[in-house]
Amino acid sequence: MSKEFILPDIGEGIVECELVEWLVNVGDEVKEDQPICDVMTDKALVQIPAVHDGVITQLHYAKGDIAKVHEPLFAMDVAGEAPAPASNASDSGSAPAAAHLEDFILPDIGEGIVECEIVEWLVAEGDEIKEDQAVCDVMTDKALVQIPAKYDGVVEKLYYQKGDIAQVHSPLFQMRLGADHSPKQDELAVHKPQPVKENKAPSAQPATVTKVNGKAVASPAVRRRAREMDIDITQVPGSGKNGRVFKEDLERFAQGNTGATQSSAPAQAEQSTPAPVSSGGTRVESIRGMKAAMAKQMVASVSTIPHFTYSDEIDLTDLIALRKSLKDQYAKQGIKLTMMPFFIKALSLAIKEFPILNSQVNDECTEITYFDDHNIGMAVDSKLGLLVPNIKQCQNKSIVDVAQAVTQLTDAAREGRVSPNDLKGGTISISNIGAIGGTTATPIINKPEVAIVALGKLQHLPRFDDKGNVVSRAIMQVSWSGDHRVIDGGTIARFNNLWKSYLEEPAKMMMAMR
Repeated sequence: MSKEFILPDIGEGIVECELVEWLVNVGDEVKEDQPICDVMTDKALVQIPAVHDGVITQLHYAKGDIAKVHEPLFAMDVAGEAPAPASNASDSGSAPAAAHLEDFILPDIGEGIVECEIVEWLVAEGDEIKEDQAVCDVMTDKALVQIPAKYDGVVEKLYYQKGDIAQVHSPLFQMRLGADHSPKQDELAVHKPQPVKENKAPSAQPATVTKVNGKAVASPAVRRRAREMDIDITQVPGSGKNGRVFKEDLERFAQGNTGATQSSAPAQAEQSTPAPVSSGGTRVESIRGMKAAMAKQMVASVSTIPHFTYSDEIDLTDLIALRKSLKDQYAKQGIKLTMMPFFIKALSLAIKEFPILNSQVNDECTEITYFDDHNIGMAVDSKLGLLVPNIKQCQNKSIVDVAQAVTQLTDAAREGRVSPNDLKGGTISISNIGAIGGTTATPIINKPEVAIVALGKLQHLPRFDDKGNVVSRAIMQVSWSGDHRVIDGGTIARFNNLWKSYLEEPAKMMMAMR
């Protein structure tokens, strides 16, 4: 029997993901827990495994499409289950033999809404319904909401009675869909890049905007996006069936390219549309997944945290010699001893004397929270963009322990397969820009942390020794950014001096360990 695989929760707050790659094809026989595809959320690359043995019968998305959590991802014939019996022609001559059942998952119906009351069913079991037909009325703690069908089909089962409490993201009713139905066929086009169409002269008459009970037909996510864009969604002409409004419609409306404005629109469009490039073309690329999440994080940080920068140089000559003497010995044990473990451990030791660097402040700036654990993050330039996994409880780890964690997290981050847990709970961060180039930077604090340090590239520069002779020393520039609401220049200077002393005199760092 063909079963739909419903994309499960893949992270807190994740509602959609990008289909990066299918690891199987239609017709492939798969085993339980075998990876089926890679999907990209705004936090990590996640591998989706099969939950049964069986044969893949349908892949509902193409590479690059946006898949929705709690909706069908693929279909498979489950091993050991008998195929669904063919319908008797006398019972239902119009029902195709390969029709399948699908649960309708109650979607998000308002910010913070987790349940609702079934006020009234507008259909009964056995009814044939059409896409966007109203199926039931539900009552949240904010409003009465009408739930429409997503596809044409027959209502097979209603999971709740009138007056019952239904849970968001749980099955609401079951439908029998036709054999020619692809669960996501209608919606895939919404998320695929659309070809540029020739703009036609707008009609003098405004386009009709379909409303249900005074509301435009749109999902909660689209409504939320409209609020963020400060757009009256009831004025947006929808491109979907029955005038359903999609995110793309909002973007076109915001750009004045709706083809639905009044006759004065051409002049407005001319003012808001950039002049075309005389030669060559342009390419528009969506910002999504981790890049979108990082963009939001950076904007939130610079707009709410008053940054200040402090720079210094560190003489790493002795530390480099120590690492060189130990490197081969630990390499035989499979441990990659880079400079980063020393930087991290020295940072943890310095935090013990300056706990304010391992804290966070609330947005109202009325409370400071100090953390006992030193969860030190490392900015990694991965193929998916900037990731900052953190090593937990560095205060309890040896340099060798930290070295092993650095290798494991760096490798995982560069492949985009870092665990979401490794991206949470950081308390202070290090950015190693010097690995690529550059000597100084003004790093952006990884909110809600209060400090970050950027390491410049290692340079061999002339310096004077104690006797006044010019000698070659291994010098690194470091650049701190601090949250000026809770950290002042004197504090970060003294903190840096202690951290610097551990790195310039490795023996002092060894003596400070417990």
